[in-house]
Amino acid sequence: MGVDVAEAVAASDGLLHSALLYRGAAEFRAVVERYVRGGLARAEPVLIVTPPRKVSRLRREFNGETGGVAFTDMTELGRNPARIIPAIRTFMDRYPGRRIRYVGEPVWPERSAAELREAARYEALVNTAFSGAPATMVCLYDSAELTPAVLDDAGCTHPALFRQGEEQASPSYLGPDSLPPGCDHPLARPPAIAERLTYQRDLRPVRSLVARRARRARLPARRITDLVLAASEVAANTLRHTKAGGTVHLWHDEDEILCQIHDTGVIADRLAGYWTPADDLPGGKGLWLVNQVCDLVEVRSSPGGTTICLHMRLR
Repeated sequence: MGVDVAEAVAASDGLLHSALLYRGAAEFRAVVERYVRGGLARAEPVLIVTPPRKVSRLRREFNGETGGVAFTDMTELGRNPARIIPAIRTFMDRYPGRRIRYVGEPVWPERSAAELREAARYEALVNTAFSGAPATMVCLYDSAELTPAVLDDAGCTHPALFRQGEEQASPSYLGPDSLPPGCDHPLARPPAIAERLTYQRDLRPVRSLVARRARRARLPARRITDLVLAASEVAANTLRHTKAGGTVHLWHDEDEILCQIHDTGVIADRLAGYWTPADDLPGGKGLWLVNQVCDLVEVRSSPGGTTICLHMRLR
């Protein structure tokens, strides 16, 4: 295997964030097993977040040793990539004063273009969110299945890369405060079929439109409630922070329903919605809640205003 990944990433007091480009199940198992065993040998708790078939395989691999290893299904947690950072933070908070290890696989071939953009954004924000934190994070990318563009984004968002067990500094790493190309481009205009509504002071028309369009799209009832809640939270922020009101567009295709909301406000904090809000602090929960109930949330904010697109899968 060459350099032992578990050893190569261990010599630091702060954050180590690396991408590991593997090929095939055998290399995946060998690398992750050595990485996890290296953490256990140092009494470092390990969080493994991968698609379910790989989680099942790793559970069997570490049968009898799972006291120091936690497993989570990435296709559920990471369906909306904005949920991953809060989950890692929650895991870290269980072990104050201790270094933790994280191994995650945020991208797989079936991801949509919008999901890939948000996964790349999440990877970039990890460098800011956990700057200086006692954490070793290795993010897995199957170079045999993923496109060159996805692998390029991995190079842009990780200071170090592992290929065939060999570590190298990523020559394309953009730094801790930069996003990969395309991640901050304005969202596409809603299609001509989208229903449009402007709102000023009353959120009831927004809720009514969202519920009606979601029923038409045959979104399950529980998910209609979630989408109405999410749209209400975003629109309420418009009323709370701007004077000009906002605009809602709704449309759906065979896979999902989308609710896009635009207003003149500006979100200065790129990590807004990526932290679990403290129970004793007023406000700050809206965008975090939106991320918890929606399958994907795209946020684009500039001096010209903010556009937020909520995605809900129909199946």
